[in-house]
Amino acid sequence: MSAAPNREVYIFPDSAAIARRASEIFVDAAKSAVAANGAFRVALSGGSTPKALNQLLAAEPLKSQLPWDNMHIFFGDERHAGPDDPDSNYRMTNETLFTRVPLQPAQIHRIMGEYPDTEKAAQEYEALLRKEFTLSAGQLPRFDLMFLGMGDEGHTLSLFPGTKALHDHGRLVMHNWVGKLYTERVTCTAPVANNSAQVVFMVGGAAKAPALKAVLEGPYEPEQLPSQLIKPTNGKLLWLLDAAAAKMLSQDLTQ
Repeated sequence: MSAAPNREVYIFPDSAAIARRASEIFVDAAKSAVAANGAFRVALSGGSTPKALNQLLAAEPLKSQLPWDNMHIFFGDERHAGPDDPDSNYRMTNETLFTRVPLQPAQIHRIMGEYPDTEKAAQEYEALLRKEFTLSAGQLPRFDLMFLGMGDEGHTLSLFPGTKALHDHGRLVMHNWVGKLYTERVTCTAPVANNSAQVVFMVGGAAKAPALKAVLEGPYEPEQLPSQLIKPTNGKLLWLLDAAAAKMLSQDLTQ
């Protein structure tokens, strides 16, 4: 566990162990939020470890422990792809979670990645967040839990190094041109993540070790390492890492 305020760092043997711990966090957060406020609002991400997490949540014993009727599921970002496209974060989540659990369509809030105009998709999702969280001007949504990943160059959500969405200008959701991938993305902005009650990074693989060390131990350079932007203002930040990703970290960071 790290000594940084509100930041905890944990190392696991492999990505399967990360997914198991993430599933426990999900269940605890869901139960606590429903008990306190009558609803649980969570933002999910794409990727292989989130896929494993979804599969755990959709199977027993966890499936019957979760308050599905009181959940609202959101996404932190989306590719410029339709809901049936193999690249779609929604498609992966639909196949591994939504089709296997008792959620109603009104409880699932996806980003319209299929729109030719990604700015329209961003504006619609921002309007949806304002409606679902009954926000006034200048307010931020507060997710009970947000899951994030990190790329091997330090990006998170679809906040890539050197891209315009690193500067939110008061927006909750932005479209973001990612030149290195020659594609558009739609992403929640850093202030949205930072207003969450709990943010959980899930990071695995040796390819991410240098960027992870830089994000957690290096100078604050968020233009290069956008994951450094994620610093919850009134919430917890958990880093769940596998041993390969964590191999370059200082020993005292996780003690």
